[in-house]
Order: sequence, then C-alpha cells, then structure tokens
Amino acid sequence: MPIQYLRSLTGKERSQRANRHLALVLAFVAGATDAGGYLAVRHYSSHMSGVVSSMAGNLAMGDVGLWLSGFSALLAFLIGAACTAILVNWGRRRNLRSEYTLPLLVEAALLISFCCIGRSLEHPKWVLVSMITLLLCFTMGLQNAIITKISHAEIRTTHMTGIVTDIGIELGKLFYWNGFKGNPQTPKVLADRQKLRLLLSLIGLFFFGGLSGALSFRHVGFLFFLPLAFSLLILVGVPTVDDLRKAH
Repeated sequence: MPIQYLRSLTGKERSQRANRHLALVLAFVAGATDAGGYLAVRHYSSHMSGVVSSMAGNLAMGDVGLWLSGFSALLAFLIGAACTAILVNWGRRRNLRSEYTLPLLVEAALLISFCCIGRSLEHPKWVLVSMITLLLCFTMGLQNAIITKISHAEIRTTHMTGIVTDIGIELGKLFYWNGFKGNPQTPKVLADRQKLRLLLSLIGLFFFGGLSGALSFRHVGFLFFLPLAFSLLILVGVPTVDDLRKAH
C-alpha cells in the first residue's frame, strides 16, 4: 500500500530498502537545489571541499572578505548538520514515529521560503543574496546529515566526492583478477554489486536533479523550489500524521 510504503520511507522503523529509496529521492532533491540555487545566487551550496580549498587560497592571497564568505558558508552547512542531530535526538527522546521527518520538514519550509522571497532577487541586494546562499548551505547540511544518520554513515546524498571514491573502489574490486598467485587462504576480491548499483544511482539522480533544477530555474525562476518542497512534504506526511493522531 502507498501509505505503508511512505511510512516506511521516513518512519522510525528502518530497513535497508527504505534507506536506499529515501536516499535516491533526496539525491535528486539535492542536485536540483544545488544547481538551481547556483543559477540564483552563483554559489554552490553542497561543495564544502571546494569551499575549504577556496578559503585557504583566499587567505593566502590576503582577501579576507572572500575568506569570511567561505567560512560563513562552511559554518552554515555545519550548523545545518548539527540541527539535524538535535531534531532527530529530540524526536527519539520523545519516542516519536516522525523522529527522522523533522529535519525534512524544516528543509521543505526553507525551500518554500526561497520561492516566496525569490521575486526580491529581480533587483539583487548583496545582503539578501548572501542570506539565501547561507540558507542553501544550511539546507544541504541539514539534508546530508539526515540520510547519514539514518544509514549509519553508509549513504550520503550531497557528498559526490565520497560517492565517486566509493564507486572507484568497487570498480577496482569488480575488475580485479583473482587468478594472480597468492596465499590460497586469502579470500577472493569481490565487488559489492548492490552497493555499486546504489552509488551509480545516487550520482545519476543527483546529476538529473541538477539538470532538472537548472532547466526549471531558467523557465520558471524560484518557483522550481515548490515541487521539491512538496515532494519532501509527501515523504514526511504519514509518520507526522501518525504522531499527531497519537498525541490526540
């Protein structure tokens, strides 16, 4: 049943299948948000490796202003991840079925707010653009932490560097020739094909999410955030309603 399936995606009782399916949806949302957000404010919100590298380069060049900009983006991503940990543990301490949905509710609210204030960027103001940039970084930290926490750090949806690294590791195992002479007691090198399929799916959906987000922003502007927000609301709806019924 669709209701039971939606309950399993973001509910308290977890399974590997639910973790994988949720990660795929969130990878698409992350790609769309990152690419569309870049066209809006000319800043990627999930690429913390690049942010830290640029901070070092800007500091070496003596550009304190750009260094502070990068540091603010890094701090916003960090606070977003910390916020997820706080919300999940708050829900867990209260035995809520929606303990994992609270960060996604916050993310949906932020995406809707981006859509509402997007018209103000027709005449961009530095303060407004900077605020949206930091909120986008906060949103990406929030989302990446939720799937990381759910999957016990096995899956991430915005950290493509780690995903590409893991794909390379599994491909190395896949193409390794076990015919080389060695210790006969040493187990064969075998790739985790299920994990490889998941990783390829994550990077593929992140790419198509980015493509969709960029094309949507070109045609409808900030309105493209609305479908992303509604998709998150659909994900979290059933466990949230379960808790509201329990409360009454």
